[in-house]
Amino acid sequence: MAAVGGERKVVASALQFACTDDVKTNVDHAERLVREAHAKGANIILIQELFEGYYFCQAQRQDYFQRAKPRKDHPTILRMQNLARELGVVIPVSFFEEANTAHYDSVVVIDADGKDLGLYRKSHIPDGPGYQEKFYFSPGDTGFQVFETKFAKIGLAICWDQWFPEAARAMVLMGAEILFYPTAIGSEPQDSDLDSSQHWKRVMQGHAGANIVPLVASNRIGKEVIETEHGPSQITFYGNSFIAGPTGEILSAANDKDEAILVYEFDLNEIKMKRKSWGVFRDRRPDLYKVLLTLDGSRI
Repeated sequence: MAAVGGERKVVASALQFACTDDVKTNVDHAERLVREAHAKGANIILIQELFEGYYFCQAQRQDYFQRAKPRKDHPTILRMQNLARELGVVIPVSFFEEANTAHYDSVVVIDADGKDLGLYRKSHIPDGPGYQEKFYFSPGDTGFQVFETKFAKIGLAICWDQWFPEAARAMVLMGAEILFYPTAIGSEPQDSDLDSSQHWKRVMQGHAGANIVPLVASNRIGKEVIETEHGPSQITFYGNSFIAGPTGEILSAANDKDEAILVYEFDLNEIKMKRKSWGVFRDRRPDLYKVLLTLDGSRI
């Protein structure tokens, strides 16, 4: 990150690749792409959600709980800490977390010196055909988090969180300068004609524009088949990873089939001034938003 003439520049990156169901193969793949992103100048590099294996939530299977590991001494986190330290980059790392009797869909943020800056546990847990996450994950208890990295203050939420504008607004209110969303989303097993990819992008573009911050989304690609209690279930993950600018504009984007390394440079000071001058935070009325604390819209 350069600081010349009032500039504060940072290069954000999103990775996109197909997963196998072998941890070593996937982590090797992620490391190779992180190194390539670094070679392109990236400072903060986002890897997709639960990249150690297949997206196992297509099925409700007891044996898949064996994939969960505690945060402490987690082999993939330790490896990414070494990689971040070597390259001088920030890497959010998604993993299936075991915490005593609880299980979470979690991310740790590793700073450019290899330090673990903290943990975010996914707040919103979906439950539908092909995405049966409530069987595996408890709702996160960390609250929304902002991490002060070497290059920027970043907000980070996970997949289903991305559909909730409250999460994005909360992170920016807490000081986030860039939002990051690791994701695993694709086709719907119950409806082969349903393609949510453009809806998915537009919602996050709205978060960027409404909060006047850049946003980075990383999604996987490829077809994954999981054996369920009712037979095989299949999802084709639709990629479309992207980097959006502070008005929601798409600045770099992947397609739905190919591996990709996206990079884009932002001047955070310039964006900060735009955010201040636009007035959307100046003119907020928190006293009128109490209805957001309810589920049914009743006044409290």
